[in-house]
Amino acid sequence: MASFPGLIYQSAAIPLKSGKVCIVKSSSGKRWIVPKGCLEAGKSLREIALQEAWEEAGLVGVLNPEPVGSYRYEKWGSTCHVTVFLMEVTESAEEYPESLLRERAWVAPSQALEHIKDPGLHALLLKVLQEERVKVEV
Repeated sequence: MASFPGLIYQSAAIPLKSGKVCIVKSSSGKRWIVPKGCLEAGKSLREIALQEAWEEAGLVGVLNPEPVGSYRYEKWGSTCHVTVFLMEVTESAEEYPESLLRERAWVAPSQALEHIKDPGLHALLLKVLQEERVKVEV
């Protein structure tokens, strides 16, 4: 993936299980988000999405083959470009790398939309949850 000055590439997962969405608190503890993180050398977007779901939320699962979309936001004086995948959760651990740093919540899709304030992530989540392939009530 090409790199541009001032552009940071990230990857995220929207974890789903039993009709619920898993959201986590941001590292500052001020906002609700989905697990996401910066690309690392030698790792794919898919690998980063799975890694962040584990580190930030203690989740293991399977990603849809293709991303559901992307969004951008400003952070660290740069623009972050986030590629987002749906994740079917198969395991959820009580203890995980950031369990003491982040709050994790399983919520109905409508509650996820209420909690997530980032405009780009909110719009993408709304689009994804309204699509037929996600069998959840918005």
